[in-house]
Amino acid sequence: MTFLLYGANGYTGELIAREAVRRGMKPILAGRSKEKIGRLAAELDCPSAVFDLDDHTALVSTLTKAAAVLHCAGPFSATARSMMQGCLATHVHYFDITGEIPVFELAHSVHEKAVRSGILLCPGIGFDVVPTDCLAIRLKETLPDATHLALGFDSRSGMSKGTAKTSLEASTEGSKIRRDGQIVSVPLGSQQRRIDFGNGERLAVGIPWGDVSTAFYSTGIPNIEVFTSTTPQGLAQMRRAHLLRGLLRSRLVQSVAKFGIDRRLQPPTEAQRVSNPTFVWGEARNAAHKTVTARVVTANGYALTIASSLAIIGRALVSAPPPGFATPGMLLGADFVSTLPGSSPIRLDA
Repeated sequence: MTFLLYGANGYTGELIAREAVRRGMKPILAGRSKEKIGRLAAELDCPSAVFDLDDHTALVSTLTKAAAVLHCAGPFSATARSMMQGCLATHVHYFDITGEIPVFELAHSVHEKAVRSGILLCPGIGFDVVPTDCLAIRLKETLPDATHLALGFDSRSGMSKGTAKTSLEASTEGSKIRRDGQIVSVPLGSQQRRIDFGNGERLAVGIPWGDVSTAFYSTGIPNIEVFTSTTPQGLAQMRRAHLLRGLLRSRLVQSVAKFGIDRRLQPPTEAQRVSNPTFVWGEARNAAHKTVTARVVTANGYALTIASSLAIIGRALVSAPPPGFATPGMLLGADFVSTLPGSSPIRLDA
């Protein structure tokens, strides 16, 4: 049994492909770039397929050769629906490495279809959102009557071009929080607090991270916010982006900005990834204002994504997972993050 790795020609997809082969796995490497996919497949001695996700016939034909798919081609808000539809039609388990709220909501909305198809839909099996989802579940276990949940991370390893482009697109919609069970928009840069992520107190700002969606399904806590560390300059830049969001929605401006990302952004090197662990934090509060805090240190986001995605895919290939929608934490429990290379145990402070 094997899996389809779509988007293997991207930065993260290639890292996952190389590690999968090093572990003795032989995924079907797929994507839109014939040159890049062909070259990587030849080097790694893996089967390959080249097709666009709009080509439903080619997608379905390729999926029939796999038991699961690991979808790595973003922005996922533009690509996940086609891949999920293909998986539902061919009874193939769906996994991806997204952090995009609409994708989690989409997967949850087709839970019953996935149950009937006999497949698992589990988006976000990388840094988005494994560590924070595991912390959310541990906090809920510790404070069962929690009404408010805040999660966050401090990561300094840089980002890939694909992640930067996805962030650019998301900035036009403002930030997101969950309030009384509903996802609502708030101005980008409007959520601000100081947080000790585990390496000293830092300025933090709210972001539209996937846990605004997933942590609700994992814990049932109705009020959720997610933060990341920033600088005063970064906070000011986010607020300017909110004021200019109308302009940033322009296709021309998006194209120019993405061209600039392709020209100027250098994704993190291996040395940068290795030398920059990630500090993850969470805080739960109940109606009586009792607060519990949790922290975990992990490898950098890319290393964690490689390790967690292959661990989860590996389990799905050898044992039938329960069908339907699940978050990574629902699937594997709060301690899963601590089993990954470079991760510490979860530390609780009541």
